[in-house]
Amino acid sequence: MSDSLVVCEVDPELREKLRKFRFRKETDNAAIIMKVDKDRQMVVLEEEFQNISPDELKMELPERQPRFVVYSYKYVHADGRVSYPLCFIFSSPVGCKPEQQMMYAGSKNRLVQTAELTKVFEIRTTDDLTEAWLQEKLSFFR
Repeated sequence: MSDSLVVCEVDPELREKLRKFRFRKETDNAAIIMKVDKDRQMVVLEEEFQNISPDELKMELPERQPRFVVYSYKYVHADGRVSYPLCFIFSSPVGCKPEQQMMYAGSKNRLVQTAELTKVFEIRTTDDLTEAWLQEKLSFFR
């Protein structure tokens, strides 16, 4: 790795919020949107949403700036079972500043490990975030 790759720490308050989010009991879709605070070189909470669909979530993401999202999604399997997977979505839109993309890319793995997530996806445009896209991605996990 190059010396210029910045790996941001995860804000302790965000760490606790992610831990609680992981064990939430509610059965609606919910999301935590996170951003990199460049000055502090830290991943911080930007916003939290309850009862939000993939289409509504897409509208909350900036079109020209990267963001991290942890999304609790009500997923109905083909056999009728219902699960609530936690998905990590890295929104890295085409056209971001390279410096910004590097900070986010360098911090992604640490954040995924901190949140203890296994369903990790990336989108290059906010338009990609749809119910159909998410269901297709989740269909690979049984």
